[in-house]
Amino acid sequence: MVQKKSTAPSGRGRPRAYDPQAALRQATDRFWTSGYSGTSLDDIGAATGMNKPSLYAAFGSKHALYLKALDGYWQRVFAAIREALADDGVPLGEALMRAYEGQLSSYFPDDGPSRGCFAVGTATAEAVGDAEIRALLADGLGALDADLEARFRRAREAGELKAEADPAALAVLASAMLHTVAIRARAGVPRAELREMARKAVAAICS
Repeated sequence: MVQKKSTAPSGRGRPRAYDPQAALRQATDRFWTSGYSGTSLDDIGAATGMNKPSLYAAFGSKHALYLKALDGYWQRVFAAIREALADDGVPLGEALMRAYEGQLSSYFPDDGPSRGCFAVGTATAEAVGDAEIRALLADGLGALDADLEARFRRAREAGELKAEADPAALAVLASAMLHTVAIRARAGVPRAELREMARKAVAAICS
């Protein structure tokens, strides 16, 4: 008598499905805490629940994953800054403080220690020796300056700034203040203190 081949599933089960966006967020958080060089694929695997073959299949190398994380971070920053600066009916100083407050919320997560800016905290350490990271860092900083400069130009045209005000120079100052707030947040300076620092900078820039 010939036995029929069993059609019951084997005990191996199907490969586990992963949410790429959730995994990218988890990897970003790991890079944000430990930096690019300080984060191994094993660390990312532990954070995402993915093994190395799955990570390679989903993202390629650790380097490619980091670039994707950095680009995603910049896109979120641009969206938040542009939203804060978009309404010309809001006074310039209030719009700038909205932008700073939005970034402070990112620098001080609810579920962990202050971590500052992802780009400043991780990309600057790698930029000298890695042309791709350096280019992505420079592009992000340039885009941030451009968004701020556009808002200052509109404010000058609306009479909120003096006619001789230099929107490009003011944009660099406002951007630089954001970077120093990010560094001090990572160093453990309290959020309230950094908010007050930003408030004084806004008053000086808008005077």
